[in-house]
Amino acid sequence: MPPAPKPEILAAFEGAKGFMPVDEGLALYSAAVEAGALGLPLLEVGTYCGRSTILLADAARAAGVGAVTVDHHRGSEEQQPGWEYHDPDTVDPELKVMDTLPLFRRALYQAGLEDHVIAVVGRSPQVARVWNSPLGLVFIDGGHTDEHATADYEGWAPHVAEGGLLLIHDVFPDPEDEFTGQAPYRIYLRALASGAFTEVSATRSLRVLRRTGGGV
Repeated sequence: MPPAPKPEILAAFEGAKGFMPVDEGLALYSAAVEAGALGLPLLEVGTYCGRSTILLADAARAAGVGAVTVDHHRGSEEQQPGWEYHDPDTVDPELKVMDTLPLFRRALYQAGLEDHVIAVVGRSPQVARVWNSPLGLVFIDGGHTDEHATADYEGWAPHVAEGGLLLIHDVFPDPEDEFTGQAPYRIYLRALASGAFTEVSATRSLRVLRRTGGGV
């Protein structure tokens, strides 16, 4: 059986704000445990309120490696006011703009994982440009436009070590999901076409790929 988080970690995951269902979370956790064996950091693009970060951090803790999560915490396009995935609780009452950082920090504290996560507050392409270390796992779960998904892929996929894992969330092949999942689907196809990555598993909209060749 694949590795599973302890009940208290799974409860913390389910209690945090976010959109990832449990079966995808369990697939993420299993991949993170496997990648942790490489002895390299595990990195997530798209923190939101820390739902998936909890699973990534727990797997990293068990492996004795670092977990890094990157987000500007102002929300992606579909999370802005007036859009389907907007949550008024994520809006700063004074500034009137989204700020998910306090909710993320609260979720991480309640899960007892603060000491096992490096939270980078910034835009993914800017952070990727200054990153120069190999990674055991990269989990892309950021913006859903072609501009943002492509930037996440081009910025972070090159850092996946040989044998490491690239995870892409919200992969929806159906054109009806153009806004929420077609851009992630296109970078998923690009990763496969590159010859650098081979698909390992698919759980709903989560794809797990392994680096088996050079390039991106």
